[in-house]
Order: sequence, then C-alpha cells, then structure tokens
Amino acid sequence: MSSFTAFHSKKLLARGSAVEVALAAKHLLDEHSGADVLIFDDLSGRQIDFNLAGSCEDVAARLAPKEQETHPKRAPGRPRLGVVAREVTLLPRQWDWLNGQPGGASATLRKLVDAARTADAPHEKVRRAKSAADAFMMAMLGDQPGYEDAARALYAGDAESFRRRTGKWPADLRAHAERLAAPAFESRAGS
Repeated sequence: MSSFTAFHSKKLLARGSAVEVALAAKHLLDEHSGADVLIFDDLSGRQIDFNLAGSCEDVAARLAPKEQETHPKRAPGRPRLGVVAREVTLLPRQWDWLNGQPGGASATLRKLVDAARTADAPHEKVRRAKSAADAFMMAMLGDQPGYEDAARALYAGDAESFRRRTGKWPADLRAHAERLAAPAFESRAGS
C-alpha cells in the first residue's frame, strides 16, 4: 500500500494512506485558506497533488482504493491470467535453446525474468531509496546549507556523512529525508 507525507511549511502535517493525508491537508486548508501544504509520495519522493475539492466524503471517495468485484463475470474460454503478448527478437540459436527448455519458450522467459528481478532486488531497493530521498531533498531542502554535500553522501552510501550534513536542517524535513534514505544505507551497514 502506498504511503504519503504532507508538510505544512516545514512541519510534518500527516503521514499515511492517500485518504488520511489528503483529509489532513483538507482540514488544514479549510481552516486556513491558502496555507502552504505540500504532499509527497513516499515511494518516489516526488510532490503529488490531490484533488481536495468538495466535502471530506468526496475527497475520500476519489482516493479510496477501488474494491474488486467479489464474483467477476466469467467469459467462455480460458481465464485471463494477466498475460500480455509482445514481440521478442532473438537469434535462432537462442530460440533453439528456449524451445528445448521444459515448459517451452514463454515459461522459460518468465522464469528468467523473475530470477533476474529477484537477484536485482537489493540493488533496486537502494536505487529507489536514493532517488526518492534526492527528489524530496531537492524539492524541500535544496536551499539548505550542506544540501549538495548531503546529496553526494547519499549517493556514496555514506550514512554518517549524510547525517552530519543534514544535522542543521529543519527537524521534520531532516527526519523525513533520513527515513526515505535509510534503505540506501542498509547495504553498507551490513558489510
């Protein structure tokens, strides 16, 4: 489930689901029209806009996850498995090898893709954390002292230097940047 974080000026306003954060922002804006509220997607670190027009019920209805039908209609024929057909270009020797594998070419390609995704998962987690923290820092902290050095430390995986460079930043913004960056430093801590 996605999580979001909202800030009012440089203070944390809310963190949670899209509905929770949007409603917190709406309540603040209803009380203080024109208040400075920014909402960020925690996965990407990018600023996001929610449609806060209407009542709280309207906002919640727009952002609530859509429920799946409990009994989807069945059409005749094979069930849909979410498989998407696309063209793949391979050399003849590669097709020969694929066709000789148990389950055929499609099953083998799916297994190879899943194995590659699993093997790359730790690196992808670190890459996403760096990207999210950097996007958030650029938007909210780009004018703070030590920003460029903190960004360098983030990409170098140097947690100690990162914390040292961010130490004088506004507390809530610093804490959120550290929270987003934490997975980028995990691999270094374990080595």
